[in-house]
Amino acid sequence: MSGLGAYALNRLAMAGLVILVALSVNFVIPRLMPGDPVEQQLAAISAAGGQVGDMAAAAAALRERLGLDRPIFVQYLSYLGNALRFDLGVSAASYPQRVSEIVFSALPWTIGLLGMSTLVSFVLGTVMGAALAWPRAPLLLKALALPVIALSAIPYFILGIVLLALFAIVWPVLPAGGGYPFGRVLNADLETGLGILRHGLLPGLSIVLASLGTWAVAMRGMVVGVLGEDYITLAEAKGLPQGRIFLAYGIRNALLPQLTQLALKLGLLVSGAILVEVVFAYPGIGYRLYVAIGQKDVFVVQGIVLLLSVSIALTMLVLDLIYPLIDPRVAARSA
Repeated sequence: MSGLGAYALNRLAMAGLVILVALSVNFVIPRLMPGDPVEQQLAAISAAGGQVGDMAAAAAALRERLGLDRPIFVQYLSYLGNALRFDLGVSAASYPQRVSEIVFSALPWTIGLLGMSTLVSFVLGTVMGAALAWPRAPLLLKALALPVIALSAIPYFILGIVLLALFAIVWPVLPAGGGYPFGRVLNADLETGLGILRHGLLPGLSIVLASLGTWAVAMRGMVVGVLGEDYITLAEAKGLPQGRIFLAYGIRNALLPQLTQLALKLGLLVSGAILVEVVFAYPGIGYRLYVAIGQKDVFVVQGIVLLLSVSIALTMLVLDLIYPLIDPRVAARSA
């Protein structure tokens, strides 16, 4: 088997092992949460004026329906089998609604918000950081980078609160929360798209502003490390244009650690920016996770964390398979 084939097979095996470990941890941790989720849901129904009758009998019946009355090892095997079929079970708090319905109704909102925000901040921050280290970069770009880097010290949810106060309360030019105009039916038309865009501007801007500096600082350090390399000196001696040297020799050779970080960020997309989504009441997966934890809805928490774990493993697998295309030395060293 060639070195590249052995490298790919090794990465596939590692991804499978990571997913299996993640599934096992995901099964155990929610069950260590204090309190009984079944009794809590029945108590909430009773407190709201609902009739539950004999609490013990109702709890036993609900546990049987949810499969929580079976031995823990049987629950674990059933959970693994269901997870492999992408069957995430039913919600304890919203029974009989399925977890997959809750998760996949919120997932597009989070992917749209965080996906676009992450890519924008990655591209702008990477170029800005490389320019900070490059000797012949425009001075204006370097001057603009300094205040942006200062913003990276502020958590994104704090920036979100500031932006909310400024542009939704003091100057009410953008919506204060939600993912789309209240009372509007979502359709595939321009008006709906513009409404969603306006509601996503403030949370997206808070994430971009808080992330730009982090990307820029990391890229600056990596570009400084490649400035003295022989291939940079050779490219300059050959009289290549500065733009080509900057992009093809500077950024490309310093980009691998940035791509690793980007892959981790993209893998975390499905978890949502929980605090930002809570601040703006944005209907994403992070907000749903926040609600599920408060309700001790074990199955929804499990479903969201499972999706997060698998997405990270698959994203890292894709990145590992792309690495040799960027730098062939990666596969050679792993052979």
